[in-house]
Amino acid sequence: MTILISGKHLDVGESLHNHIEIRMGEIINKYLGRIVNVSIVVAKEAHGSYRTDINGNTGTSTGVVIKSSADSGDVYASFDLAADKIETQLRRYKRRLTNHHKHQENAEPESALTAKKYVIKDHEEEHDAPLVIAEKATAIETLTVSAAVMKMDLAELPALMFFNSANGRLNVVYKRADGNISWVDPEGSNKAA
Repeated sequence: MTILISGKHLDVGESLHNHIEIRMGEIINKYLGRIVNVSIVVAKEAHGSYRTDINGNTGTSTGVVIKSSADSGDVYASFDLAADKIETQLRRYKRRLTNHHKHQENAEPESALTAKKYVIKDHEEEHDAPLVIAEKATAIETLTVSAAVMKMDLAELPALMFFNSANGRLNVVYKRADGNISWVDPEGSNKAA
């Protein structure tokens, strides 16, 4: 496992570096053990607070991605809040993640459809069509609804598109403004073979 720790507009001292390594090592070993890469960026914001962003993955294209971020007036508190979020997410999904890894080692890989995702600039008055500012390859995986919700939650995504493994249809789960999760399962959208 590689833990990359960096600072933005601040020097991450030895004490903070050690604190981060020990805490992340404990969390990962307790809940996953399979994380290959964790990146932690601690940034000093313009208004004097600190922001910590944590990103980690199992190193496979269909593996687990974890993300978290937090802000605080204290650099240690900022990291601890972000780490607490990750620990809560992993605790919630520990049983399913463990079973998923055992299933993944013994089974054929799930099918996925390659796609492109675009980042579009907010609509401006002078443009009739939205302006694409980024393009990235992605995959639309075949998942159960609960696996899709877990994947969306761990990666802190606002929405996730997937093929429902129960019926083969293209589905979407997304976080609502009230904190609940909506699931869209349109009829007649079966996956092309």
